[in-house]
Amino acid sequence: MSPAREDGRQDAGAGYVRGRLPEPVSIIGATGALGFGLAVRLARAGGEVVIGSRDIDRARQAAARAREAVPGATCSAAANAEAASATELLLLTVPFRNQAETLHNLRDVLTAGQLLIDATVPLAAAAGGKATRMLGVWQGSAAQQAQELVPEGVTVLSALHTISAATLRDLDGVLDEDVLLAGDRRADKVRVATLLEGIEGLRCVDCGRLEMARVTEQLTALMISINARYKTHAGVRITGLPDELWPSTAGSR
Repeated sequence: MSPAREDGRQDAGAGYVRGRLPEPVSIIGATGALGFGLAVRLARAGGEVVIGSRDIDRARQAAARAREAVPGATCSAAANAEAASATELLLLTVPFRNQAETLHNLRDVLTAGQLLIDATVPLAAAAGGKATRMLGVWQGSAAQQAQELVPEGVTVLSALHTISAATLRDLDGVLDEDVLLAGDRRADKVRVATLLEGIEGLRCVDCGRLEMARVTEQLTALMISINARYKTHAGVRITGLPDELWPSTAGSR
């Protein structure tokens, strides 16, 4: 998390420091498997989490379950629009078939300076096909589509496509895998890496600009196929990397 400024916002130019508590985050679609798993993991790391849903009752139920799973957790519930305006960092964890509608409905509340971490995957299952196949997206990827849909000044980053929702939800499960992170500004990726690495066992790897999401999103279908064959919840680990992946070079691309 970047150090807080006097106005309460985060200094996006500050460098990465492992071990800081995650900054507040709203999770749009947190009543789903991936979103709820992220909510409980971030809450356990000491982060403040807003669980967003189209249905406020479902959001409240999910927040209650999260607080039960993580006693003392700072986890609140809100309708999507309220959740989207509550924090500077947002996680979008809705199915691909709901991505465009969700972002359209949030256009009036999203503001310049917010970072939207998009975990959407255009699986063919969204159109009645197989979960091991992908849909074509005109923009190249779901994340690039999201960048076109959000208001000017809102920045989209792509992440979390190879992380098992089942493993995240199981707080007794051990995580030891990489988050493949794509975005156009390194300072933004530093900030998101600090958030996600607040979850023990996750390491963020800088995969390059947002256009690389067209590659990383497809790995979801690959992991679904592998996990189905081996009846497990495997993740991805990149080998041969240096010990320090996020040196203090915030602001560089």
